[in-house]
Amino acid sequence: MIEERIGKRIRDLRNKNGLTQEELAARTELTKGFISQLERGQTAPSVSTLQDIVECLGTNLSEFFSEEREPQIVYRKEDYFENEDRNGNVIDWLVASAQSRSIEPILIRLRPGTTTELDKPHDGEEFGYVLEGSVKLTYGEQTYTVRKGDSFIYPANKPHCVGSAGRRDALLLWVSTPPSF
Repeated sequence: MIEERIGKRIRDLRNKNGLTQEELAARTELTKGFISQLERGQTAPSVSTLQDIVECLGTNLSEFFSEEREPQIVYRKEDYFENEDRNGNVIDWLVASAQSRSIEPILIRLRPGTTTELDKPHDGEEFGYVLEGSVKLTYGEQTYTVRKGDSFIYPANKPHCVGSAGRRDALLLWVSTPPSF
């Protein structure tokens, strides 16, 4: 509940600043009972009251509500975002928070006879590794056949796409840097 999170944050900051509830109440012209109710999540302050409290605690509303979290290290299959394109190709975004990273890894399952949409030139590089089947990589005016166990890397400054090169699905691990959305 939001009131409980606000109350806990106020209590933590008050303790960090070495203040009692009475001292915080006196500095904010509130009652000790109100501060106690806030810290227990039993009431919610108005925005102006909360602003007064956090300023007395040496911070501001922006810092008060910012959450420093440890970055997620392991991503499970249930964390993936999956999408199917108009050709039936299945794309799994393997890192849900890629926009906050410098790389974007995806897994692409290409159906026979299909391609991804042509990607326009952009900043960065792209890397691929074929896990199953084979793919045709189009990079600028060139086309390359990339088979299971082969990889590729290129600057993304030319139009590019991949397509299935066989009669069965192809599975490709694709990594872009920086992520493109």
